[in-house]
Amino acid sequence: MEVSLKTRDDAVHLFLDIIRPLKPLYSPGHAFLHVGDAGVHYGEKSARMEGFARVMWGLGPLWSADNSKLPVETQKEISDWLEWYRDGIIHGTTPEDEEYWGDMFDFDQKMVEAPAVAFSMLLNSKALWEDLTEKQKRNLYGWLNQINQYDMPKNNWRYFRILTNVAFRLLGLSWSKENTEEDFEIVEQCYIGDGWYCDGSLGQVDYYVAFAIHFYGLVYSRLMEEEEPERCQVFKDRSAQFFHDFVYWFANDGVELPFGRSLTYRYAHCGPFVGMAYAGLDLDYGVLKNLVLRNLESWVRRPIFDNLGALTIGYGYPNIAMSENYNSCGSPYWSNKAFVMLGLNDDHPFWTAEPKEYPYEPKKYLKHPHMVITHDENNHLLAYVTGQHCRGDHGQSAAKYEKFVYSNQFGFSISKGDSLESGAFDSTLAFSRKGEDRYCMRYGIMDFHADEKSLTTVYSPLNGVEVTSTVVPCSPWHVRVHQIKNQEAIEIADGGFALPQEQCFHVMPGKATGRFEAKDIHKTKTGVFAGFPWGCSGIVSETGERAELEIPFANTNLFYNLTVIPMVKAELEPGTHLVVTSVAGDFYKDWESLLADKPAVEIGETEVTVTYKGETVKVDIG
Repeated sequence: MEVSLKTRDDAVHLFLDIIRPLKPLYSPGHAFLHVGDAGVHYGEKSARMEGFARVMWGLGPLWSADNSKLPVETQKEISDWLEWYRDGIIHGTTPEDEEYWGDMFDFDQKMVEAPAVAFSMLLNSKALWEDLTEKQKRNLYGWLNQINQYDMPKNNWRYFRILTNVAFRLLGLSWSKENTEEDFEIVEQCYIGDGWYCDGSLGQVDYYVAFAIHFYGLVYSRLMEEEEPERCQVFKDRSAQFFHDFVYWFANDGVELPFGRSLTYRYAHCGPFVGMAYAGLDLDYGVLKNLVLRNLESWVRRPIFDNLGALTIGYGYPNIAMSENYNSCGSPYWSNKAFVMLGLNDDHPFWTAEPKEYPYEPKKYLKHPHMVITHDENNHLLAYVTGQHCRGDHGQSAAKYEKFVYSNQFGFSISKGDSLESGAFDSTLAFSRKGEDRYCMRYGIMDFHADEKSLTTVYSPLNGVEVTSTVVPCSPWHVRVHQIKNQEAIEIADGGFALPQEQCFHVMPGKATGRFEAKDIHKTKTGVFAGFPWGCSGIVSETGERAELEIPFANTNLFYNLTVIPMVKAELEPGTHLVVTSVAGDFYKDWESLLADKPAVEIGETEVTVTYKGETVKVDIG
């Protein structure tokens, strides 16, 4: 789907285009949405309720705003959706109804979905509250209020209860002040400074900081500004501070950084920018508008919908292998957080502003996510990462947090097995016992250090193997210095960027078409380059190891279903070893010009010296 978004009208029509194919997938009473049959840990009934609720993050705000200037047929479609969902809510909250959503219990998934119902009810109180019968009101309130009666995780989930109680409070219903204060105390414990929170493991910093904690705090600030101005101002100030770091996870063409879990929520990741406008933050609305609309455009041009028009589990295309244990077929509709912007009338500064690009620094160090991020003139964003670890393995956690570098153009790959082909070890160093052909990348760290010049990680990928890897960013290049101590013989493979085997029309319009040929693979004395007409990826060994092109399993990369990965490989006998590689990827340079731009690397007895564009970085190997 190719769209050009400029106005609220454009966004309304895109949202309706996205949800319209879902109509045949609702249950007869409209309380459940059955998108597909892939399983999820909380079961099918909750999954179908989840799908129903997540559409409301867009519908609720849409219903609440002024739609009188839209075409008559569009206004009717919006009204039809309101009646559709009013029926669904009534059926879903009536205990004796066959479409009753079910009672809540401790750590229940339905708690996650309750605030979408409560938020929509609050924004559209006449249709979704006042016009209900007394029995229907008792049922709806009783179902939602169960969230106050059960336990939940001590993380972003607490906002689900906070927002539900906000709806009760503003509608004049009984609400739990005790739970709300407890929940805010837990949210406060997640705050780590400079506008950043963590969610999950200590030090695990991902999109949940943005589309969960900040987003919900901003919605709260919009709703509760008069009742709790001081608390709301704290949330606004933190989000404004967070903006100047988080914006570096996006390029001016809207394409975001793929990193961490819950990537299947896709354009929910621009939701915090919507929340900043929704809460009235003092930021440049032209920049916010550009980030949000370009992000949406970038997503809908990718094949993220199935042939019937439903969003799929996956990222750049349908790919259940990259999902988490908590992803149902309805889960991707949390993306609709981006459409909270439909709750802003078309005369709001967000809509009247002219889109404006953000003036990115070419290189910026982000302290709390331990990232050095670079931006170039072609909207290529590279995030060099250390210090990240997701202790709860929700699915592919090592690949999602612990690679050396993440790219918004090359994506990253997940593993479907242990061999080099099935493991798809791009942007990481993989290890196997010699002769076993069972490779793994690091999972967990012993120590790390990061600054603007380099990032160092100390880890043990296998028992008896200790590694210190230092990455020196020189975008589009970077240099990796690996110091390896191994007590028994091992094999290693250092992977570069995964490059698509075929030209992808939805991502690279105007580029040459077709699939790569043997003539597109270029070997040098110390390296290998995939120099395809649509892009280039290469790797060079600075310490004499062999360089080869690996063709991984299909559907391992998050952006491209077929890829190649340049790799440096070696067998290491027991001892201490130094392995140094230079790695690069660029969709806008041919392989020869990319190679000509390689950093200079000098290896001495006690240090490795990297020189690039007049800057020198020394890595201690003593």
